[in-house]
Amino acid sequence: MARTLLGTIKEISHLSVDCRTSANSRCRDLKSDMARRHSYAATITWTGNTGTGTSGYRNYERSYDISASQKSTIAGSSDPAFRGDRTRWNPEDLLLASLSACHQLWYLHLCADAGVVVNTYVDEAVGVMEESVDGSGQFVEVTLSPKVSVAPGSDKAKALSLHHDAHAKCFIARSVNFPVVCKPIID
Repeated sequence: MARTLLGTIKEISHLSVDCRTSANSRCRDLKSDMARRHSYAATITWTGNTGTGTSGYRNYERSYDISASQKSTIAGSSDPAFRGDRTRWNPEDLLLASLSACHQLWYLHLCADAGVVVNTYVDEAVGVMEESVDGSGQFVEVTLSPKVSVAPGSDKAKALSLHHDAHAKCFIARSVNFPVVCKPIID
């Protein structure tokens, strides 16, 4: 085994090139294969201090604002089951919306590339969260139910199969530890 490992190290040792200064083709190939990294920033500001802070469980609101540079502010709260404001987005709503939106954006991209013309897309996504006796909890499943209408002449079978491809590429679905099921309808 040590001999095999040593042989493998020798085989790949030619990859040890400082690509910061080298202009050779090997560096260009290595750079093109590297994953791109994206960073995101959000500010969550608690707005629920009613005057006494968190002096008691019932003495504060669960409201907050989500903000980010050059974006509209999102008014948030906890789920009404946890003393939240039902008129504001809660973290569970936002997770569900993120999964649905990511799938939709990938799907539209793939359809455009494949020549499938989408005219409308509406998803009525549903998530199931289970709460434990100790108050913790987790999502156990999300079901996406996109209803898509395609232009006459578009390949409906291809339009349907692209949902599978979109799911495989969706950044958010790939990041969660529970099943995300997609049940599309193509008109």
